[in-house]
Amino acid sequence: MAGHYYSKRPDVEHNRKKWTVSLRGMQLAFVSDAGVFSKGGVDYGSRVLIDCMDIPEDATVLDVGCGYGPIGLTAAKLAKRGRVTMVDVNERALDLARENALLNGVHNVTIQESDGLNALGSEHYSVILTNPPIRAGKEVVHRIFEQSYEHLADGGSLWIVIQKKQGAPSAEAKLQQLFGEDNVELVVKDKGYRIYQAKKSFPS
Repeated sequence: MAGHYYSKRPDVEHNRKKWTVSLRGMQLAFVSDAGVFSKGGVDYGSRVLIDCMDIPEDATVLDVGCGYGPIGLTAAKLAKRGRVTMVDVNERALDLARENALLNGVHNVTIQESDGLNALGSEHYSVILTNPPIRAGKEVVHRIFEQSYEHLADGGSLWIVIQKKQGAPSAEAKLQQLFGEDNVELVVKDKGYRIYQAKKSFPS
């Protein structure tokens, strides 16, 4: 499956594209390529997540499965006094994310390879964002949720976007299992997409 976006080294031929898009009222330019998720433009689910994600100016943010960078780089623009870490398993996507960070003058980011959150050691974040790789399978997606819970600071939030027909009910159940039913909120429903915010409670 080396041609799939959830592979370390996509073997499909390059087909680079560049465009400009307005996200959260900001003009951002992106370069994309074959072999990465939503190579032709910012996908609708990511746009819905970007529109509603709550990013404090001093947030420490993690973008899991960053692709070429639309979610994480928008978060970095919002977290002016914070820091954003962007991870992906796809080396081509990571190269594009680094290129797009430079293209948009975003410097408060760290972009690194990681399968899920495996490479992040003991780091903790106030906000974790993910448009999870649904086609990689439910086991992979739910592992991202589990690892996100472990890497969230107390009081932090995990934001995810998922389609109803691609596993939203089981995702919601998994989040409720991890975070507690009262700490999982369905924030937005839009054209079959669901945005969930799961908050990690402070220890009692």
